[in-house]
This record gives sequence, structure tokens and C-alpha cells, in this order.
Amino acid sequence: MKVLFFGDIVAKLGRRALAQVLPEWKKQYQPDAIIGNIENLAHGSGFTSATVKELQELGFDGFTSGDHAFKHLEAESLVQDKSLFIARPANYPPQVPGQGYFKLTIGTRELVVINLIGRVFMDDNYDCPFRTVDKILQEINQQDNIGGIIVDIHAEATSEKIALGWYLDGRVSAVVGTHTHIVTADEWVLPNGTAYISDIGMTGGREGVIGVNKDIIIKKFLNQLPAKFEPVESGITAVQAVLINIESSTKSQSIIRLKKEITI
Repeated sequence: MKVLFFGDIVAKLGRRALAQVLPEWKKQYQPDAIIGNIENLAHGSGFTSATVKELQELGFDGFTSGDHAFKHLEAESLVQDKSLFIARPANYPPQVPGQGYFKLTIGTRELVVINLIGRVFMDDNYDCPFRTVDKILQEINQQDNIGGIIVDIHAEATSEKIALGWYLDGRVSAVVGTHTHIVTADEWVLPNGTAYISDIGMTGGREGVIGVNKDIIIKKFLNQLPAKFEPVESGITAVQAVLINIESSTKSQSIIRLKKEITI
């Protein structure tokens, strides 16, 4: 199966860019599933029912999230709606609403998408992502119809992401990183067959700082005072994703970085 996976999709500008680029990519690459990280989807922070619906209408099949998942009150009900296929990080505390992974039916097989969040340089104290994914794999590996397993590790430190990639090599189809909004050039298939990239990058405004108005961020660095972040709303926009060709639940044939820039 072929999976098109988008990193952090940032605000209205990112959504508008997807509306222009995704139809072309669907025709060119013919993915079996389209997944995106939506923790920055609604005005740069969190997601809403309206913004999720917007992506579903474009052809998205499922979504992952991260540390901004619950910025909007309606997120609690959205992550519990199993028809939406939204995962919040599995290593959040157990009482947090929602689930840490979902399954998509593709033909006669199922694609499992697991969402984890890192602990290094992150603000909150999360459970161990390594032990958490071990428990999930014990649950799903007992099922015979799993055709692919993708892990989205939403983390700041590349060392933590790479370590998780090695830890899961030969146990899942792919490990992809999100959260930093900066694409890395280290995509490859690890020795035991797991596709890997440290960060897919964002879909959002290039003429800012990770999708946020650059003047706000520069001022914050200069004066160290609190500031309200506002996303870039026009200009050069990057659409970034990876195309993963999955062979089995533990192996991928390839992972390719995709990027297109348009001006909005």
C-alpha cells in the first residue's frame, strides 16, 4: 500500500495550499491512504470540526496530533469520534480522552497509524513513548490482517526520534517525525526494513518562522516578553509530505520526500 503522509499542517494558509496541490498529487501518486498531522490546523494551534471536515473533503483519511491537540474545547469530543480517525499521542496520561492509534481498512488489509509524543525538550511530562508503543504492538500484532503500521513521533529532539526509529526497525512499516516544522533530509529505509525520516516538515507559510508571523517571533527573541502567535496568512507556501511504499506491517520498500511551493 502507498501512504501519503503530511507533517504539521499550519492554519488557513496550509489548508488553502493543500486544496491546490493535493488533487495533483493524488492523480500523480495514487496513494491508498492520506494522513496528516493536524495539531496546528486551526489558526496555528489545535483543530476544530470545521477544519477537520475541510481536510476530509480534500481526501484525507486520518489524522495525528501532538502537544496542541486539545487547544480547542471541541477536541475532546472529536478525538472520541471514531468515524473521524483522529489519534492523540498514545503516551498522554491514560485518562485523557481519545485513543493513541487508529486503523484504516484498505482493501482486505488494515493500516494502523500510531501517534506518540516525545519527552526531550517538551513542556509536559508524558509517559515513555518506547514502552507505550511496545504495549500497542503487543495488542495489534495478534491480528492477522494488519498490512501496515506507521508511527508518528511528534517530538523536538532528533536524537529521540532516531532512537525510536532504531528501536522499532523491523517491527513497524515506518517511523515518521513531526513537530519541528523543519523538513530533514535523512529519509531512508533502515536495515531491517522500517522507513524513517526525522521530520516531514510543515505545510504552511515559508515567509515566517515555522509558519508564524516572523515579526512577532523576532520581537519575542529580542525582548523576551510573552507574545500572541499569529500564523502567516499569505505569500510563499510550502506543501511537504512523504510517500511511503509499504510492503508489510514490518517493512517498507521506499520513502520519498515530496515538496511543492506555491504563492497564495
